Amino acid sequence: MSEDIVIVKKEPPLAWVIMNRPKANALNVGLINKLDKTFDDLWFDQEIHVVVLMGSGDRFFSAGADLKEPPPLTLGVPMAVSQMDTALLMSKLTTKIEKFPKIVIAAIRGFALGGGCELASSCDFRVAAEGSQLGQPEVDRGIIPGWGGTMRLPRLIGLAKAKELILSGQPVDAQEAYRIGLVNKVLSFDKFEEEVKEYALKLAKGPPIAQRAAKYALNFGSQGPLDAGLIFEGALATIAMVSEDAREGVMAFLEKREAKFQGK
Repeated sequence: MSEDIVIVKKEPPLAWVIMNRPKANALNVGLINKLDKTFDDLWFDQEIHVVVLMGSGDRFFSAGADLKEPPPLTLGVPMAVSQMDTALLMSKLTTKIEKFPKIVIAAIRGFALGGGCELASSCDFRVAAEGSQLGQPEVDRGIIPGWGGTMRLPRLIGLAKAKELILSGQPVDAQEAYRIGLVNKVLSFDKFEEEVKEYALKLAKGPPIAQRAAKYALNFGSQGPLDAGLIFEGALATIAMVSEDAREGVMAFLEKREAKFQGK
């Protein structure tokens, strides 16, 4: 595997973004910054419709924050400031993924724990290989999730289940994660990348403008009052409706053929 901490493989219409910090793909400032820049680089790439985010190897999507940075048990104001800065840096990345104009799939094979689970939670879809485990074990270390876990997890799986995962610190396996809505699909371990690619290519066939509009409506429309959300949704629906893709979609339906969307 390359020495780069983030590997990008482009197979239009897909891009594979691979975290590469053996052995556990732990998240440190360097990796977070590199991921942030990678999504910037892919933002205007018209050939890419879906991004697959995964970890190198077959044991870890990401084990979460690198607890060696800063050294364990470092106390005091400087450590607190450093932790806050890292939290804001991670928030910048996860918010960027939520605003990213293309679909992002977290492909989880192995463990997605702590910050790794929080990173996956910011993606549009999560698929997991059989036997994988997801969770927020921070409470077992005397801390709590600080990179979006207490905010995003309840929105994904409901408050009761989020409390169960966060307050117990116990992870769930892929099948249980699917049952509670934390992952969208459970895939074969041995044929994982092949099945992820098949899943991603189906999504990549969709109309990019409508997908982006729907993503923004879903991610941000519910953050304010209902009336404001409905106006926001209506505006996004109007943008999609006047696109060439909308005309193609309607014509394909009437002509009983598969639509060919161009993102225009």
